[in-house]
Amino acid sequence: MQDYVVNFEPPGRLATLLELRAPLDWASLLYRAPLLALAPRGDGRPVMLIPGYGTDERSMRPLGRYLEYLGYDVYDWAQGRNRGDVENDIQRVGKRTREIHDVLGNAPVTLIGWSLGGVSAREAARLFEPYVREVITMGTPIIGGPKYTTVGRRFAEMSNLNLDEFEKEVHARNSIGIKQPVTSIYSKADGVVAWQASIDTYNKQARNIEVNSSHFGLGANGKVWHLIANLLAETSTTEN
Repeated sequence: MQDYVVNFEPPGRLATLLELRAPLDWASLLYRAPLLALAPRGDGRPVMLIPGYGTDERSMRPLGRYLEYLGYDVYDWAQGRNRGDVENDIQRVGKRTREIHDVLGNAPVTLIGWSLGGVSAREAARLFEPYVREVITMGTPIIGGPKYTTVGRRFAEMSNLNLDEFEKEVHARNSIGIKQPVTSIYSKADGVVAWQASIDTYNKQARNIEVNSSHFGLGANGKVWHLIANLLAETSTTEN
């Protein structure tokens, strides 16, 4: 297991306050619309979208519609609101991924998770490896679990969780590694998750790509959408 040294903190109050800029990120879809329309077409592969903590499938539907427009076969996670039941959510995501894989005739599924949804995506890729093609996360706390997020203390109180001990457990899991292609999209302007916690230092093939966005704007940011379109097209070209 690799050495583990962390010297960062959750986002401060100013960064959290700046999450009010999220509507500007959503508006970026308008001025990037011509570029988004010209993004590489999809290859029909199945893609599952997993929402962040406190949100449900509706938060991911705009991205889902865009990916359908490009030609991907899009599925939601079919669990309703993400209530932070991570251990069970991982199993549910993995089982749904396996079902989609089997129904479509052994087609591995691309998982795209926003924030906490990305944790379920990454763990499902590790535990249900044959059924997952790749993972893309947006503003996901890869390091430390909830410890380096603005909701960490509240989450710990609700779940009777020791953040320090859980951080060690998360590190142990991450150290096992993920074999599939994995990309972490993060923003230094993230006011919910410390951007350093979104950097994947565990997997040699991992790509960490910085964008300029609020946390709540990541899933509806024009640049992020175009980036995801290109990432999916790239892996399609690589594997075909």
